[in-house]
Amino acid sequence: MVGLLALKLSQRRCRRAPHRSLADRRMFLRLKLRGDCCVEDLESITERLNHPVSSPSVTRSVWRRYAKRIALLAVAGVSLYLVLPSLIAVFSSWRSLTHLNWYFAVLVFACEIASFVWLWQLDRIALHTRAWFPVVAAQLSGNAVGRIVPGGGATATAFTASMLRRAGVDPGEAAAAFAASAGLQLATTLALPILALPAIIFGAPVNHSLAIAAYLGIAVLVVLIAAGAAAFLTDAPLELAGRAIQWLLNATVRRRRHVTGLPQELLRDRDFIRTTLGERWKGAVVAAALNTGFDYLALLCALRAVGADPRPSLVLLAYTAGQLLALIPFTPGGLGFVEAGLVGTLTLAGVSGRAALAATLLYRLAAYWLPIPAGGLAYLLFRRRYDPSRENTTEAHHALANSTSDNSDEP
Repeated sequence: MVGLLALKLSQRRCRRAPHRSLADRRMFLRLKLRGDCCVEDLESITERLNHPVSSPSVTRSVWRRYAKRIALLAVAGVSLYLVLPSLIAVFSSWRSLTHLNWYFAVLVFACEIASFVWLWQLDRIALHTRAWFPVVAAQLSGNAVGRIVPGGGATATAFTASMLRRAGVDPGEAAAAFAASAGLQLATTLALPILALPAIIFGAPVNHSLAIAAYLGIAVLVVLIAAGAAAFLTDAPLELAGRAIQWLLNATVRRRRHVTGLPQELLRDRDFIRTTLGERWKGAVVAAALNTGFDYLALLCALRAVGADPRPSLVLLAYTAGQLLALIPFTPGGLGFVEAGLVGTLTLAGVSGRAALAATLLYRLAAYWLPIPAGGLAYLLFRRRYDPSRENTTEAHHALANSTSDNSDEP
């Protein structure tokens, strides 16, 4: 009777003090449900609930975390305000989508689907798994979060790793796998303008058709795979690229301290990626190249769908600029920056302003906006398969059934 009164008294005090820690309330409820605690235990827990301990360092860390989030939201708001005219110009061209060549418009979405498939294959190789569903669902969900919440790739990676942990993947291994995958994708994107440099310097062919642009993309894709294989097999390509970039940075930007050790840093990153990928690094290089290649083809099909006839080499340069602008963490997924960069570089490539706006809108619909609801659906399906409450309920039913059978066996 005394224990029951203590429970009632503690419950009332819990309801009167909602600011108390969730850990204390969970401990209290566990003791209540177990029923094997004494009155002294309940009184000690009641005392903790009535007099919570507050540490100044904990308070400062909480305020620092909230200040960081507020600052990040403020930067995102200012950035969106600055790029708002470009976004409005792109979305105001929606009427142009009624005059598309629908054959190429469908190919835009088909190429984006193929690009995502090769991205999932790259993640499967990095995670050393054969399963498709958890990788696909986690990537789509993390991608949707990264395009809604400010923070970009870091937020998406953390969310994806937390989902894979529920599927049985170690969080440390998942973080290393996504770091290797992101590094390989970034290297592929940065290598595109370097490999296309001869076509950009010496000029594109006189024929500005999209077929020439596609042939150029295929040629660059083959060279990209060969360069990736050479970078994994030997140190010379990365050492040469590191020295060139290091010299360029020191020669063009005034610094108090010159950049040093860049070739060695590139080799260390290469070794980390190769160690994480293991023996299947060749398949990872091909998957990363095809992921980028199909995304580039989606942009080409978007241009063809609006009837544009650009200069092929500059289309590749416009695509690379858009991918690099997507890495800006001020807005989710580089929103606004990518639109402004794509419209500007496509105009330089010889595309009219109206066609550049329509092509950018179509490409971003397929590459940016439609994967967001797909990520929400993937998250719901993932929760349905890997619901922890359902697993706990199943385990409780099994334990209850075993205990019942054991009791029935007793004489």
